[in-house]
Amino acid sequence: MKLQALCFDLDGTLLNTLEDLAFATNNALRKQGLPEHPVPAYRQFVGEGAARLVEKVLPEAERTPARQAQLLEAFHQEYATCWDQRTKLYDGIGAMLDRFAAWQVPMTVLSNKPDAFTQECVSAFLGSWSFQVVFGQREGIARKPDPAGVLEIAQQLGVSPQAICFVGDTMVDMQTATGAGSFPVGVTWGFRDADELLEHGAHLLVDHPAELSDWWAQHHRP
Repeated sequence: MKLQALCFDLDGTLLNTLEDLAFATNNALRKQGLPEHPVPAYRQFVGEGAARLVEKVLPEAERTPARQAQLLEAFHQEYATCWDQRTKLYDGIGAMLDRFAAWQVPMTVLSNKPDAFTQECVSAFLGSWSFQVVFGQREGIARKPDPAGVLEIAQQLGVSPQAICFVGDTMVDMQTATGAGSFPVGVTWGFRDADELLEHGAHLLVDHPAELSDWWAQHHRP
């Protein structure tokens, strides 16, 4: 079937947020007397939400519920001060979104980033484009890879989940798309590699944003 709508992951797909996430987390760790991590290590730490992020960065002996809750609160405080300092669109994202907007393709965002930060990032960095639905991680809603968010987006758009192209950069995104019955597209410019994306269900890999809009033009424009 022809795809009718797009659902994008945010971090590692539309926005390169790695340095701000690493900076905030390392600040929180340092202030609690805990070891920091090099920025590239955060490619493996992020993608499953803030709670999983702080669990992963803690030394194994420190992974108690109380310690994790303390670090999570500290991370939120730190990230609130720096979320927009080093973050930027990946090269080619703007031109790609321009094409989809011109074609009037409904575009949405589904992230495991806390919803408040997701809304701020989309407004600040992606405000030139219209996204019909933007969801971050919300209280009471299962985070990716649970397909609940995609199914809610499909309902709001009035389309079948099978008509949604889900675009992301991690195995979590590919599993989310597969679980919802959507079409999984993996981007190789993000935080994980092509092998991970293929292993977890990517039906298409793209190395540059222009490849995604070119592919859509060939196969899914009315």
